[in-house]
Amino acid sequence: MPFAHRFKNANIDLLLEKEIESLMLKHKEGIVIRLHVLGDFYSVEYVNFWEEMLLRHPKLCIFGYTARKGDNIAHAIWLLNKRFSDRFVIRHSGNQEAAETQSNSQTPFQEDWSYAAEESFTGKSFDCPEQTGALKDCASCGLCWTTPKTVRFISH
Repeated sequence: MPFAHRFKNANIDLLLEKEIESLMLKHKEGIVIRLHVLGDFYSVEYVNFWEEMLLRHPKLCIFGYTARKGDNIAHAIWLLNKRFSDRFVIRHSGNQEAAETQSNSQTPFQEDWSYAAEESFTGKSFDCPEQTGALKDCASCGLCWTTPKTVRFISH
């Protein structure tokens, strides 16, 4: 991603809120946002911001990935996955076995994440149909949204 830009967290929610409002007015059928091409969820308050956007905009859908596991931020993300399962799908980046091994055994949370695995993963999974050339684009598929099975990516 040679031309990707990182944004500072300060006031990002205000900028995002204005942009979402504008896009929702323009696209009455709704919009889909892919979160965090670079970066991750950085606070529970930031997760709460996305919850507020989902509540305010019933035609807003959000998908993405997180490396968070076993902390309050991860738990807040997981709760949104459960509450808005048809419009908010955040998968844990990494192989399920590795994530469970890394997870702190002292964590108070018991979460059933969906995973996005790397190409080397050999466990039970399916390959991303878009990346294998079976489909022309992600919008033609939707398996990441509709199945809890681990999806394996050639590049992620």
